[in-house]
Parts: sequence; C-alpha cells; structure tokens
Amino acid sequence: MLQELEQHRHTFEGIALEANELAKGLSEAQFNWRPAPGQWSIEECLAHLTMVGQWEVQAVEDAIDQGRARGLTGTGPFQYSAIERYILRESAPPVRHEMAAPRRFQPLHGQPVTGVLPTFLHVQSQFMRLLERADGLDLRRIKVATPISRFLKMSLGMMFAQAAAHEQRHMMQAHRVGQRLPR
Repeated sequence: MLQELEQHRHTFEGIALEANELAKGLSEAQFNWRPAPGQWSIEECLAHLTMVGQWEVQAVEDAIDQGRARGLTGTGPFQYSAIERYILRESAPPVRHEMAAPRRFQPLHGQPVTGVLPTFLHVQSQFMRLLERADGLDLRRIKVATPISRFLKMSLGMMFAQAAAHEQRHMMQAHRVGQRLPR
C-alpha cells in the first residue's frame, strides 16, 4: 500500500483504539457528562465524528468508484493544492480557530455508549477499507465532495488526511473531557 495511505490507516487504527480506551469502564452518566453548558461530552464528540464520517465514507466511496471508472491511476508521491493544505491545517489539532459544527452534524445529547461506540468503530473500519480500495489510484486528480460545502471538492488523498485530522481534533477534545470527569 502507498506510504501516504498506510499512514492514514495507522491514524484511523489508532483513533479506534483511543476511542475504545476512552470509553472503557465509563458509566452512561460519565460518557454523557458535559464539562460546562454548551460544551460537548465524550458521547457528543464520538457521535459528531460518526455523523461526519458516515457522510465522508459515502462521498469517498463514490469518488473511488468514479476514479476507477475513469481509469485515474497513479503512484505518487502526490502534491496537493495550497487551499487543501490550509483546510488540513485548520482541521488538525491543536485547535487554531474554534468552528461550530454545521447543524446537520450536531449530535444528539444523551445517547448510550452501546449505540455510539460500535457505530463509531464501524466508521473507522470503513475508512480503512476505503484506503485499501484507493491504493493505485491518483489521489490528487480524483475529487471528493466535502461536508464543508457542496461547492468545495478536495482531492481523494487530502480528503483522507482531512478526515483523519478532524477525528484527531475531536479525540483530543474527548480526552480533555475525560480528564475532567467527576469520579
């Protein structure tokens, strides 16, 4: 597998392990505990990532199918545009600018760990499956619709990078909540 894709695979695997460890042994009350009004719980962080991830998985799947049909193959290394690199920097931790989640990606509060965690982990496995499917494709020329705006498309390689960075950002947020949990 291309080194770039292997790096993303490692990130998604690590995020899945982190989420399991973070939720391990938490009661429903702890999983749903908010540090302050207007701040997200661990549950909300994972539910948000699940919602966005499900959207991204479908968009990436569609782009891979279209890229394969068009015969867009490549071996890399791939160079990405300045705007894509900027979006990646803004998505990745540490948080430089706080951004409100679009309404359609705002999670419900109070969901059970037994519903949120398995679905989140399934999304991680879907990303890893898509990384395998993307191997051998031109990660720069294949464009993917983004959840940011219906007018913005990113290259397939940067979409994987941005999805991983966004997940790392919210996993750090969830860890901060976990550190403040009342015991």
